[in-house]
Amino acid sequence: MKHAHFECVGGASGDMILGAMVELGIPPDNLKSALKGLNAGSFDITAETATSKHIKGLRLKIVIDGQPHASEPAQTHDHHHEHEHRSLSDIKKMIRHAKLDDSVKESATRIFEALGRAEAKIHGVPVEHIHFHEVGALDSILDIVGNAWALHQLGITSVSVGAIPCGHGVIRCAHGVFPNPAPATLELIAGMPVVQTDEPFELVTPTGAALLSQWKNTESIPHGARLLKTVYSLGQRELNNRPNVLRVSLYESVDANECHDSCLMLECNLDDTTPELIGVLLEDVLAAGALDATCTPVTMKKQRPGILFSVLCEPDMRDKMIDVIFRGSTTFGIREYTVRRTKLERRFEKVSTPYGEVSVKVGSRRGEVITRSPEISDCIRVAREKNVSVREVYGSATRNANKSH
Repeated sequence: MKHAHFECVGGASGDMILGAMVELGIPPDNLKSALKGLNAGSFDITAETATSKHIKGLRLKIVIDGQPHASEPAQTHDHHHEHEHRSLSDIKKMIRHAKLDDSVKESATRIFEALGRAEAKIHGVPVEHIHFHEVGALDSILDIVGNAWALHQLGITSVSVGAIPCGHGVIRCAHGVFPNPAPATLELIAGMPVVQTDEPFELVTPTGAALLSQWKNTESIPHGARLLKTVYSLGQRELNNRPNVLRVSLYESVDANECHDSCLMLECNLDDTTPELIGVLLEDVLAAGALDATCTPVTMKKQRPGILFSVLCEPDMRDKMIDVIFRGSTTFGIREYTVRRTKLERRFEKVSTPYGEVSVKVGSRRGEVITRSPEISDCIRVAREKNVSVREVYGSATRNANKSH
């Protein structure tokens, strides 16, 4: 499994991300050939080596009708360009008819849909009424589709993103003067860590924000991953106090056959909550989507007995889980930390018993079956239908599952 970690030192735009993809190993000619599948007219891609604050990297440009384009935003007082206006349905139709893999089309479409939802929320109109200005231009379409294609070609399956830098002041765009960062950018990076800078520029464009927010599927670099390559992609201007670079590091899991992910552990100590309410809370967090939840007896300060309430969840479930815990308990604080979870690969089989069919969960590691476990809900259902003990059904399913292999 390959993992990419993005660090937006100077920001991120469509062409900066595309430049990083080229540096990671995508030949520009191959990229250009793939994008011709859009049948979107004449364009060219140029790439040159340059430096920013003594850091060397690649500066990529898309040239349309002989005019260089840089999707990176300009200064606070100069961000207006003449662009084509395209609706979301127009762009989705263009992508749908392109000569590209279905997975690339789906990825690019998902990114434009995220942009559409952000714009619709800002302007208070249905998403189908949205007409893109800057991001509806051909250059931005090439950026997004090109990046979707490149990520697929590189075989990158997981992405983490460092803190998003924010500039200050105002920017000019097709709709007039807006606060910096652009409203669409803030909508897209909601929930992601940010850092405020002293740069009077728009550092992350809506296109860059859409790509990174839709690609991000984990909070950190996989534990034990091997670093393959680090590249730097440059923006089109010089910033005041930081290099205008996007750094991307490519990693590979040490054991590509092992299945693991990053989860969030939430914990709190309870010593003044009625036990029945703790039981209800346990059911509530599981119903809300927790991966697991446990209650552990502990001895607290002043020798008071208490309960350590622990919830394991996906990182994007954090806010929801915290809300459920606060509302269902008496705690005033919740601890949180990231944990690495190694999982068995899972599949389900149907096993016959004298009482009926039961689903069995099969767990494998590195191609070897490690365990077979009957689904208890099936065992309960069959036992009640046949008026026998759950233990008898469970044992029969276990024996038959092991016999069949």
